[in-house]
Amino acid sequence: MSPVEQWLHAQIRAGCDLYLMLDTDGQSEEHAALTRDFGTEQFRAVYTGTAAESLAATGPLLLQVDTAQHPAIQTLLATPERNWGWLASAGHVELDVLAAHWRERVITGERPDLAVYRVHDNRVLGRALAHLQPEHHAAFLGPFHSLCYWHAERWNSIDNPDPGHHPLPIDPPWLHTPIPELIYANVLFDNTRRYMVGEHTEAMARLAEQLDVDEWLWGLIQLTHLWGWQQPQQVHFLLTRCLQLPGYRPAKSWLPKPGEDPAMHFERVFQEALYWQGEVGR
Repeated sequence: MSPVEQWLHAQIRAGCDLYLMLDTDGQSEEHAALTRDFGTEQFRAVYTGTAAESLAATGPLLLQVDTAQHPAIQTLLATPERNWGWLASAGHVELDVLAAHWRERVITGERPDLAVYRVHDNRVLGRALAHLQPEHHAAFLGPFHSLCYWHAERWNSIDNPDPGHHPLPIDPPWLHTPIPELIYANVLFDNTRRYMVGEHTEAMARLAEQLDVDEWLWGLIQLTHLWGWQQPQQVHFLLTRCLQLPGYRPAKSWLPKPGEDPAMHFERVFQEALYWQGEVGR
């Protein structure tokens, strides 16, 4: 019996309900089958009611599943390397309560520097749980009894020491999880791609007529790293401004000058962009 099968049997013996956190991006067939067969009463869009509301239709779902033997779930379990999400169990808790727990945790920061915390991504979840001290597990897992997830090339599971409502800490410890550079770039890519397609649909469609969207976006993500533009507003500025530029690329004048640190570089380019928009001096 595989580790995930052992976990499933243990949850059933404990009398728990089963849940699936599904990253809908890349799992369109499974998404369609599960939402059709389980019905609207058994799933919630995680981003609904949050600052990421505009992404709710294409964002992750939390589904209560009657059985893990559903063909779509079996397909997911057989292909964990697709990083489709994770499994969870809970006592007899309302689905809205479970969804509310994660909704409190998927948006971080303060306006205008809000960011999406991709808790539905098993890689993000796995790194956080590997980093957290045991005393922080309950605040992270909330009303959930246990989780099973693919991380570090194997199935892992964790039991909640104190299932129930736990308020969001002022400074959530899981947000301090170290992120390897390449993983950070991939997470940033996923987040920005969702945002750009959701918020700048028409402009992205025009870009796609001339360029490969993923190559364009990945190139700009790499550029933000090269230039040291790591703040959300800096990344947002580069992406949205490039959508308006000839060839969808930064102008040569945007290259950093000798002696410029990232903050000076960004401020110069930002002011230059305002000038050419006719916004300086008004």
